[in-house]
Amino acid sequence: MKLPKVTIVLVSASLLFVLWEQTREQPEPVDASRFTNLAANPVERSVAVDWVITQIPALCEDAAGQSRGSEAHSECVSKSEARTSSCRRALYDRFPSVIASDDVFRDLSITAMNCLVPRSGVVE
Repeated sequence: MKLPKVTIVLVSASLLFVLWEQTREQPEPVDASRFTNLAANPVERSVAVDWVITQIPALCEDAAGQSRGSEAHSECVSKSEARTSSCRRALYDRFPSVIASDDVFRDLSITAMNCLVPRSGVVE
Protein backbone atom coordinates (compact mmCIF):
# COMPACT_ATOMS: atom_id res chain seq x y z
CA MET A 1 0.00 0.00 0.00
CA LYS A 2 1.33 3.37 -0.98
CA LEU A 3 0.96 6.33 1.45
CA PRO A 4 -0.07 9.64 -0.09
CA LYS A 5 2.57 12.35 0.03
CA VAL A 6 0.08 14.83 1.49
CA THR A 7 -0.45 12.60 4.53
CA ILE A 8 3.29 12.35 5.17
CA VAL A 9 3.71 16.12 4.85
CA LEU A 10 0.81 16.87 7.22
CA VAL A 11 1.99 14.37 9.86
CA SER A 12 5.53 15.74 9.64
CA ALA A 13 4.30 19.31 9.98
CA SER A 14 2.20 18.34 13.00
CA LEU A 15 5.17 16.69 14.69
CA LEU A 16 7.37 19.70 14.02
CA PHE A 17 4.74 22.02 15.51
CA VAL A 18 4.46 19.88 18.66
CA LEU A 19 8.24 19.86 19.08
CA TRP A 20 8.45 23.62 18.53
CA GLU A 21 5.64 24.25 21.04
CA GLN A 22 7.40 22.20 23.72
CA THR A 23 10.80 23.82 23.25
CA ARG A 24 9.76 27.48 23.23
CA GLU A 25 9.92 29.55 26.40
CA GLN A 26 6.82 29.50 28.55
CA PRO A 27 5.54 32.92 29.60
CA GLU A 28 5.94 33.83 33.25
CA PRO A 29 2.77 33.73 35.33
CA VAL A 30 1.00 37.06 35.64
CA ASP A 31 0.80 38.60 39.08
CA ALA A 32 -2.13 40.76 40.19
CA SER A 33 0.27 43.69 40.58
CA ARG A 34 0.56 43.73 36.77
CA PHE A 35 -2.85 45.41 36.65
CA THR A 36 -2.13 48.30 39.05
CA ASN A 37 -1.23 51.08 36.60
CA LEU A 38 -3.00 50.29 33.35
CA ALA A 39 -2.94 53.87 32.04
CA ALA A 40 0.86 53.83 31.93
CA ASN A 41 1.25 50.11 31.26
CA PRO A 42 -1.75 48.70 29.31
CA VAL A 43 -2.32 44.98 29.14
CA GLU A 44 -3.65 42.78 26.36
CA ARG A 45 -7.15 41.48 26.88
CA SER A 46 -5.97 37.88 26.60
CA VAL A 47 -3.55 38.36 29.52
CA ALA A 48 -6.31 39.79 31.72
CA VAL A 49 -8.75 37.03 30.78
CA ASP A 50 -6.12 34.34 31.39
CA TRP A 51 -5.41 35.82 34.82
CA VAL A 52 -9.10 35.82 35.79
CA ILE A 53 -9.41 32.19 34.66
CA THR A 54 -6.49 31.22 36.92
CA GLN A 55 -8.52 32.65 39.82
CA ILE A 56 -11.29 30.03 39.42
CA PRO A 57 -10.29 28.00 42.52
CA ALA A 58 -10.36 31.12 44.73
CA LEU A 59 -13.66 32.27 43.21
CA CYS A 60 -15.20 28.86 43.85
CA GLU A 61 -13.89 28.84 47.40
CA ASP A 62 -15.68 32.13 47.99
CA ALA A 63 -18.85 31.12 46.14
CA ALA A 64 -19.16 27.68 47.74
CA GLY A 65 -18.16 28.92 51.18
CA GLN A 66 -16.04 25.80 51.57
CA SER A 67 -12.33 25.16 51.41
CA ARG A 68 -10.48 23.57 48.54
CA GLY A 69 -10.84 19.83 48.41
CA SER A 70 -14.51 19.79 49.40
CA GLU A 71 -17.04 18.26 47.05
CA ALA A 72 -18.88 21.56 46.51
CA HIS A 73 -15.61 23.32 45.67
CA SER A 74 -14.52 20.59 43.24
CA GLU A 75 -17.91 20.65 41.53
CA CYS A 76 -17.78 24.44 41.19
CA VAL A 77 -14.27 24.31 39.69
CA SER A 78 -15.21 21.64 37.16
CA LYS A 79 -18.34 23.54 36.09
CA SER A 80 -16.36 26.78 35.80
CA GLU A 81 -13.62 25.15 33.75
CA ALA A 82 -16.28 23.78 31.40
CA ARG A 83 -17.53 27.36 30.85
CA THR A 84 -14.13 28.93 30.13
CA SER A 85 -14.33 28.80 26.34
CA SER A 86 -17.81 30.31 26.12
CA CYS A 87 -16.93 32.97 28.72
CA ARG A 88 -13.68 33.75 26.91
CA ARG A 89 -15.59 34.24 23.64
CA ALA A 90 -18.11 36.55 25.32
CA LEU A 91 -15.32 38.63 26.86
CA TYR A 92 -13.40 38.84 23.59
CA ASP A 93 -16.54 40.06 21.82
CA ARG A 94 -17.38 42.67 24.45
CA PHE A 95 -14.06 44.25 25.49
CA PRO A 96 -11.26 46.00 23.56
CA SER A 97 -8.07 44.10 22.72
CA VAL A 98 -5.98 46.41 24.91
CA ILE A 99 -7.07 47.16 28.46
CA ALA A 100 -5.74 50.60 29.32
CA SER A 101 -7.96 51.77 32.18
CA ASP A 102 -8.90 50.54 35.63
CA ASP A 103 -12.60 50.89 34.82
CA VAL A 104 -12.42 48.60 31.79
CA PHE A 105 -10.33 46.08 33.74
CA ARG A 106 -12.87 46.15 36.58
CA ASP A 107 -15.75 45.59 34.16
CA LEU A 108 -13.88 42.77 32.40
CA SER A 109 -13.03 41.10 35.73
CA ILE A 110 -16.56 41.30 37.11
CA THR A 111 -18.08 40.09 33.84
CA ALA A 112 -15.63 37.18 33.72
CA MET A 113 -16.26 36.23 37.34
CA ASN A 114 -20.02 36.31 36.85
CA CYS A 115 -19.72 34.16 33.74
CA LEU A 116 -17.30 31.63 35.23
CA VAL A 117 -18.90 31.31 38.68
CA PRO A 118 -22.49 32.54 38.44
CA ARG A 119 -24.07 33.34 41.78
CA SER A 120 -27.75 34.07 41.86
CA GLY A 121 -29.62 35.45 44.82
CA VAL A 122 -26.54 36.15 46.92
CA VAL A 123 -27.02 39.13 49.21
CA GLU A 124 -24.26 40.18 51.55
